[in-house]
Amino acid sequence: MSARNTASNQRGGMRGWMPALLIVIALVVIAGFWLHGGPGPTGFSKGPKVALAQYPGKDPTGVPAALAGESAVKRGEYLAEAADCLVCHTAHGGQAFAGGLAFPLPFGTLYSTNITPDSVTGIGAYSDAEFLDAVRRGVRRDGVRLYPAMPYGSYTYMTDADVLAIKAYLFSLQPVSAPDRASTFGFPFNQRYLMAVWSGLFNANERFRPDTSQSPEWNRGAYLAEALEHCGECHTPRNLAYALDERRKFGGALTGGWHAYNISADRVTGVGAWSDEELISYLSGGHAAGRGSASGPMAEVVEASLSRLDPADIRALAAYVRSVPAVSSPELPRTIAGAASLSHRDGGGAANAAGKQVFEGACAGCHGWTGISPLSSVADLTGARAVNDPQATNVVQIVLGGSSGHDALHMPAFADAYSDNEVAAVANYVTARFGSEGSSLDARKVELLRAQSVR
Repeated sequence: MSARNTASNQRGGMRGWMPALLIVIALVVIAGFWLHGGPGPTGFSKGPKVALAQYPGKDPTGVPAALAGESAVKRGEYLAEAADCLVCHTAHGGQAFAGGLAFPLPFGTLYSTNITPDSVTGIGAYSDAEFLDAVRRGVRRDGVRLYPAMPYGSYTYMTDADVLAIKAYLFSLQPVSAPDRASTFGFPFNQRYLMAVWSGLFNANERFRPDTSQSPEWNRGAYLAEALEHCGECHTPRNLAYALDERRKFGGALTGGWHAYNISADRVTGVGAWSDEELISYLSGGHAAGRGSASGPMAEVVEASLSRLDPADIRALAAYVRSVPAVSSPELPRTIAGAASLSHRDGGGAANAAGKQVFEGACAGCHGWTGISPLSSVADLTGARAVNDPQATNVVQIVLGGSSGHDALHMPAFADAYSDNEVAAVANYVTARFGSEGSSLDARKVELLRAQSVR
């Protein structure tokens, strides 16, 4: 083939993908301008927001008072736990912080990176300035842009001192040689430079600003929720450009094949009807009596992050979450079902014999026929949002992957024990028997959920 033909083919290829690229950029820009008309993460609170240096109250950033005099490494350990670094940067069965966790997305699979201090495959060669850029701007040491699966849009609100304390802690760990795995994104999603456009539109690149009209506890909770724990990254819906839609803050979203439920003040589909004690119990221990237990990604967050926070920080986080205005989730029923009949013949769908058979053989012994567990309240189905969700997304994921992180009880995974048809049948049975509106899943839906879960 001549050089002229080669060049002609290259130009033709460019002409082929350029329209798609321009469309993607246009969508991002349009969504960006729309989002910029909305509030920031704490914009629902109308009080004056000031720089930390101008805030008259106690500094809401950093670590609890008991750790204030500790070394940067010790403070960084607490902050890294609060920022939940371990869960995302550790593959299942892999070495801590060495990356490799797979995030299946609609346009391919992304893998988390090695953040141990290995100087070749990890972050060991990062300077302070380079680490700050990676965490808060999504720019690697080599200038390559990170995808927003790394929540730098939330971490941008962290102070220099807190980010660098996390760096000190990570650099104190044992280096692990673990090259990063390439994503499987196709064009145009594999064009990382487009993330510069995304960041310009959706990453505020500014530090946390306390609200002078709110209490010190509220401001501490805001810093924990928005800058460190990045609650909105899972619980806030996203727009077409994968940016958080703060107009529906904490209104619930599908994340990693799981439904991260509404945690706004809505009394029916959110946590507005929860007591302070219930919310604190759920955050610190992953369970609130009569409300359900954390499973999947939320259970991991509780185990690796929230359960390790100082009790005062949990209270502050709860106070902030409870202040977020109510957002309704129209896809969820307006009622939560009570305990089911003790009779095995009642509920669950009379025609769903297959679902009842699976439940009787694998589930009833722990969960009970009424939904009140004979073993532990951790296994209660009554009152749980998952069984009152007619999409049954989380019910399927719990059946497939099990549920751990609760000292009292561990549910085994049944992914290899049951077919997609059987999992769909038992999910439909459970939601019909113990929920307010039964699901109608089929094997194809279960197959899709198997593929979507983070692993």
